[in-house]
Order: sequence, then structure tokens, then C-alpha cells
Amino acid sequence: MQTVKLNNGVEMPMLGFGVYLIDDQDACENAVLEAFEAGYRLIDTATLYANEEAVGRAIRKSGLAREELFITSKFWIRDAGYEKTMASFTRSQEKLGLDVIDLFLIHQPFGDYYGSWRAMQELYAQGKVRAIGVSNFYPDRLVDLVINSGFTPAVNQVEMNPFLQQHEAQAWNEQYGVRVEAWAPMARGKHDLFQNPLLLDIAAKHQKTVAQVVLRWLTQRGIVVIPKSTHKERIVENFNIFDFQLDQADIERIKTLDTAESSFGSHYNPEQVIKLSNRVF
Repeated sequence: MQTVKLNNGVEMPMLGFGVYLIDDQDACENAVLEAFEAGYRLIDTATLYANEEAVGRAIRKSGLAREELFITSKFWIRDAGYEKTMASFTRSQEKLGLDVIDLFLIHQPFGDYYGSWRAMQELYAQGKVRAIGVSNFYPDRLVDLVINSGFTPAVNQVEMNPFLQQHEAQAWNEQYGVRVEAWAPMARGKHDLFQNPLLLDIAAKHQKTVAQVVLRWLTQRGIVVIPKSTHKERIVENFNIFDFQLDQADIERIKTLDTAESSFGSHYNPEQVIKLSNRVF
């Protein structure tokens, strides 16, 4: 597995397995076990996903050494603020059954995330997390946090796929030494991604699938990716992306798909902020 070195020296796998929307606990546990069998070592979960316990069971059943794994979790908006974040972290620890979480993220840039950031820095200093970071922080929020907190996130997990390529955002993250991680790398199948003629043509050229092309395109950009599936054959397929290379012509063609618009809603939209802040689980 290829890895990247975060700004604090911690090695993170380039390819991971996400468990968003795998609500059934048994299905989640089985999917994570199948991911481990396929070779994945990075697992991405969150309080919002309500499946940290299932991930924890899979970790214990896998028989894999703890040092082989890289486990990420995130806390939701309702747990923003110093004390709430501390309590949320403890709950995630208990549900996952881990003394140390490899990466802990602010899930959304709303609420008292500055209070959360102070708590997370303490958790990091205490050795309870190996790295801390953010999710869904647009460049303005990221730069504000870095400048005014004096502590730079190791990772920023953002929506990134052929329809929202975020080249400028990636440049801002890299300027501050923040590693970008892509959620929804396949846009969850929106815009008929898997039937896109351009992507199908590139896939045929390399004798790969559209999903493999998209994941390879992102990793070649230095982006960590966390595809999700509950189907074993797709879990295996998504893992097998490092045995080919997209050429510059492929990359230039993929650039033409960029719409510069989210497939799931803008964080600059007040209605979206209300929707996210009121989300319960």
C-alpha cells in the first residue's frame, strides 16, 4: 500500500475504506472485514455514521496488529466546543475499542469549532490521537483556522471527484502543508459517472473500470481516497489501482468534466448550514 507522510511525520495510507451510509451494523462489520481481507488498512468512520461499534468489532475480529491500521473518526456539529468534543472523543474511543485513534477530524466548519480545536490539540499532546484535522473546510475557513489557532491541521477531508475537482482548493491546502482527502470520490454515482463516455473510454484504454480510473486520477494528484462499497467484488476492485498510470492526455481530458459545483450542496448556502446543523442521528 502506498502511503503519504502527514505534516507531523505520521504515515497515512493513500487508499482507504469509507463506511458512510452503511447503517446496518452487521453489514458494516462484514464490509470492513472484507476490506481488511482485500488489503485496506485505513478505515474512515464518524459519530454521524452511527457505526463506530461495528468498525470496532471488525478491527478486533480481523486479527490484524493495531500498528498496521489507520483508523479515522469525526465528531458532528452538536459536539462542537471544548467540553463536548472531549466527551465525543471518549465515546468514539469506547465504541471503537481503541486507546489511540489515528486521525480525529472536525466534521463540519460550524458551531464552536475553535473550542473543539483546542480540545483536539490537547488530545494530540496527550498521545490519544496520532493526528488531528478537519473536514469540509473551504480554503477561507482553513486559512482562518491556521492563522488564528497557530496549529495546522494534518488533513482536510473534502468532496472531490471528476465533477468537483478543487484544484485551487488543493493548492491552498498544500501551501499550508495540509493533506487533502477525498470523500465521495465517485460522487456517489451522480451525473451517471459510471456511464460517462469520456471515463469509459479512458477505462477501456487501460483495461480498468471507471471507478479505478477515478481513484487512480485522485491518488496521482496526491489525494488520499476513501471509496465505499458493501459489495466484495467492488471492494477488491477499488483496491487494485496502483498497477497502472494515467498519462497527461488522460488527465487533461478528465479536467474537462469539472463543473466546479458540489453534487451535495454548498457550505456557503445558509439553507445547507441549517440543514446540517439540525441533522439528528
